[in-house]
Amino acid sequence: MLSADPLAKKPRSVHARYHQKAIRKATPLRRTLAVLGLQAAFLVAAFAMTGSPARSAGAAESSLTPVGAAATSEGVRTFMQTVAHDVTQDGPLAWLKFFDTGPQFFMAVNGQLAFPNAAAADKGTRDFARTINNIELTWGNDLRVDPLTTELAVVAASWREIQVDKAGHRVKEAGYFTGLAEYRGGRWRFRNAHWSTPASPAR
Repeated sequence: MLSADPLAKKPRSVHARYHQKAIRKATPLRRTLAVLGLQAAFLVAAFAMTGSPARSAGAAESSLTPVGAAATSEGVRTFMQTVAHDVTQDGPLAWLKFFDTGPQFFMAVNGQLAFPNAAAADKGTRDFARTINNIELTWGNDLRVDPLTTELAVVAASWREIQVDKAGHRVKEAGYFTGLAEYRGGRWRFRNAHWSTPASPAR
């Protein structure tokens, strides 16, 4: 890592000393312009040595190759289909396989924080599972995957769900889902998620 001031420990160059003499002999206006020009030169040199933020961001973005992006997208699409299949087949408890177990996990529903962490998601999911007899989850054909790296991707899709509770009541819901999927430990999981349903028409 470069020091905060890479020029601080270096002696002045002949070129720099020449500019200093010229500045002392110049008129006040020219002296001001010369100082600004010298400062600009130092800034350009510093950016050239340390690298600008824009350049660093561009380098990070270009690290995801088209092949890597395609592989990530395919992996996440397969993951989403597995989620819908397992939740439909095994019920709400199947979600626990797909939620990140780390402290960074959270889930929001209709703009409100439902689960602030993985522990809350585990408890809430288990409590909900005790009230449900059957559930059917389907993603829409508008599934979108935005690969960020080979291990992270934003996913979004419309969804439809049919729930049948222990009393036999049937409830249909539909809305839109967004989440951040992360590949870790050999499989994909949701690092966070947000479910939303259409707002009721204003009266």
